[in-house]
Amino acid sequence: MEREHLGSRLGFILLSAGCAIGIGNVWKFPWLVGQYGGGAFVLIYLVFLLLMGVPVMTMEFAMGRASRQSPVRFYYTLEPAGTKWHIHGYFAFIGNYILMMFYTVVCGWMLRYFIETMNGTFAGMDTQAIAAQFDAMQKGAAGQWLFMAVSVLAGFFVLSLGLQGGLERVTKFMMTALLAVMLLLAVHSVFMQGGSAGLSFYLLPDFERMQEHGTFQAIQAAMNQAFFTLSIGMGGMAIFGSYIGKEHALLGESVRVAALDTMVAFTSGLIIFPACFAYSVEPDAGPSLIFITLPGIFNHMPYGRVFGSLFFIFMTFAAFSTVLGVFENITAMFMELTGMSRRKACLVNAALMLVLATPCAFGPNLLSSFHPLGGGSTVMDLEDFIVSNLVLPIGSVIFCIFCTRKYGWGWDNFVKEANTGKGIKVHRRARFYLTYILPALFFIVFVMGLADAL
Repeated sequence: MEREHLGSRLGFILLSAGCAIGIGNVWKFPWLVGQYGGGAFVLIYLVFLLLMGVPVMTMEFAMGRASRQSPVRFYYTLEPAGTKWHIHGYFAFIGNYILMMFYTVVCGWMLRYFIETMNGTFAGMDTQAIAAQFDAMQKGAAGQWLFMAVSVLAGFFVLSLGLQGGLERVTKFMMTALLAVMLLLAVHSVFMQGGSAGLSFYLLPDFERMQEHGTFQAIQAAMNQAFFTLSIGMGGMAIFGSYIGKEHALLGESVRVAALDTMVAFTSGLIIFPACFAYSVEPDAGPSLIFITLPGIFNHMPYGRVFGSLFFIFMTFAAFSTVLGVFENITAMFMELTGMSRRKACLVNAALMLVLATPCAFGPNLLSSFHPLGGGSTVMDLEDFIVSNLVLPIGSVIFCIFCTRKYGWGWDNFVKEANTGKGIKVHRRARFYLTYILPALFFIVFVMGLADAL
């Protein structure tokens, strides 16, 4: 079977960025910036993004492009004879499924909120009423499952249309629309009366605020965010590397994708903080910010229903772009393992994903008595823990070792592939850092994640 390929470099960058850009960019990054000292945190975050995120993304691109295969198969092509690196490919395959088992549910939340905001469901509600509405949404098993199913079926339908005709075309449109809506919302928010205080809180470096919440905690949060925001560690970027030519060196491509991802995360803060301060609302962390705080602000804002609808279509595009990227990884790996056509693989995986995502959809309702991690934890918390604390950091360590050690793919092979084409090159002086320090940093992320969870 001839390897599919993308139609343009822009398609590759937007697809990779779309896979990286997700809901964490919007509901976590701005809050972390606000809590840990504004511009001071941004600086630390950018350092870790360059030190941790960009190198492993470059490794994933290189492994995919060199092998022209998905993560479940590229080890067979690149590993030395007799070694067992390919076992990790199957864990990466499983990790992609687990991620989508809960992410499709959250994508369904975004779509539902867009529809309900557009229909005026939240009009006239205060914060308590909106919180009750969000709680009722989660406890409605049928609605939870239905919107998850829409996310799953729409995602695999797009992929069934082909790499260029489906995935690349839809992602280009969606990412362009996402960026346009995001910039419109940011401009509106920045010029909002009373919003300047929110800009100061968000942008000006405040080392006292950082020390108040803990400098070490700020560094840890910056490290975690820089790592998780790019969706590295389970081959999500490798699949896009397998679809591109050798005209451009891969480090520069990684920098471009990381820059686009960071721009979306940063701009989301320009949307959220001025609006919160303009209406004297404390910006909360996590889902409550998106699903409770912001709908309340839109209720008090002139043309709030319009801007609320735009915000949630922006969030839906951000979530769905990640769904498409990971579904493509799953589809490609499934096709290579079974020899199925793209359409048949999409059909089988759509049915499989509907079943696999059902426990998460039923977690807050039919399975509300099941607390896998103790306390008030849900199925979503368990699946998120497996991906965020195990699959991603361990996978990143393995990729680092495989690309830099002679008993793996090896440094020379990695650098040769990464530096093929024009653009920014991986410097050979980076060998010590990439071989020894970088995997140690990811191991630290792994240990810290386990410590926080346990």
